[in-house]
Amino acid sequence: MMNQSRPQPEDVGQGEHVYQPMDAWHQVPADMSMGEAVGIAVDSQDQVFVFNRGQHPVMVFDADGKYVRCWGEGEFRRPHGIHIDSDDVLYLTDDQGHCIYKCTADGERLVTFGSPGVPSDTGVVDANYRTLQQPAGPFNLPTNVAFSAHGEMFVSDGYGNCCVHRYSAAGELQLSWGEPGCEEGQFHLPHGIAVDSRGRVIVADRENSRLQFFTPEGEFCEQWTDVVRPCNVFVTADGNLFVAEMGWHAGTSEPRPDEAGGRVSVFSPDGVLLSRWGGGLDPYVAGDFIAPHDIWVDRRGNVYVAEVTLSAGVSRGLVTARCATLQKFVPRR
Repeated sequence: MMNQSRPQPEDVGQGEHVYQPMDAWHQVPADMSMGEAVGIAVDSQDQVFVFNRGQHPVMVFDADGKYVRCWGEGEFRRPHGIHIDSDDVLYLTDDQGHCIYKCTADGERLVTFGSPGVPSDTGVVDANYRTLQQPAGPFNLPTNVAFSAHGEMFVSDGYGNCCVHRYSAAGELQLSWGEPGCEEGQFHLPHGIAVDSRGRVIVADRENSRLQFFTPEGEFCEQWTDVVRPCNVFVTADGNLFVAEMGWHAGTSEPRPDEAGGRVSVFSPDGVLLSRWGGGLDPYVAGDFIAPHDIWVDRRGNVYVAEVTLSAGVSRGLVTARCATLQKFVPRR
C-alpha cells in the first residue's frame, strides 16, 4: 500500500538543484511487500539497496525501480542504517541488536561489530534517549556509519548512547568521543554521520537540531544550525551536503505544526544553502515528506529519500499509509 502513486507535484528545489519527483518508482512484486524504508544506498552498478522493517529487510532494485532480489529475512532485530563503501561492501546497522554487520551485496556476513543483543552501559532506560546518563563504548542502539578516504569507519551511537566511535581500516576501535548535552562536542541523539570533502566528520545531532563538524580525532570544528532535526547527511563528489531532516511534524517528540516539517536541504561545502524542498505542508503529495530518515545521491545525481512513515507518522495518527516511504528525485538538466 505504501508505494501507491500520489498526485504528481511540480518540480522541487531551486537554482542548480531542481528535481522531478518520481514517487512510486520502485516495483515491489505482487506477492511481496516492503516495510517502511529506514535506509537507502546505491552501489557502483546503480543498484538501489533499501533497508526496511518488513519481512524482507534488504530489497534491491535497479535504477529504473525493477525488483532484483532480497535477503536478510530473520537476521535483524530492527533495521536502521545502511552504507555502501567504494568496494560495494554493505554496512548494516541493527539498532536494537546493538551491532553493525559488514556484508557482501548478496548478504554474506563478513564481520560483526559489537556484541549482538548486548548494549553498552549508558544508563538509558527502555531505549529512551531522554533517559541517557553517561557515555559508554560501542554500542547502545547505534544508528549509522561513514568512512574516511583512508578507510576509517565512524559510527554514530545512537539512540542509547551519545558518542562517535572511530575504527581503523582494519576494524580496530581507536577512539570514542561525546557526552550528553547541547554544548559543543555534546550530543542529544547522534543519528547520522558522514565525512566531508575536507575529511571532517559530520554528525547529525538530531534532537539538538544541528550538524556538528569534527576532526577525525574528535576535536570540534564548527556547527550548522539551519537544519531541523537532521537524521542523516550525504556528501557528494563535489562536496555538497544533502541533509534529510525529520522536522517537527512527526516522530516521538510532541508535534509542532507551526514549525518546519520533514524536508531535504542542500548546502555547499561552506554551508551556503543551495536548495531546499518539502516542509511537511502536504506529505501526501510526492515531493513533500512526513519523516525523512535517510538520503543518498547516486553517481547520476538522482536523490533517494527513505522515510519512517509508519513509526513516525501512521502509528501516531498523524498520517495514513498513503504517504510514501521511499521517493526518488531526478535532476532537471
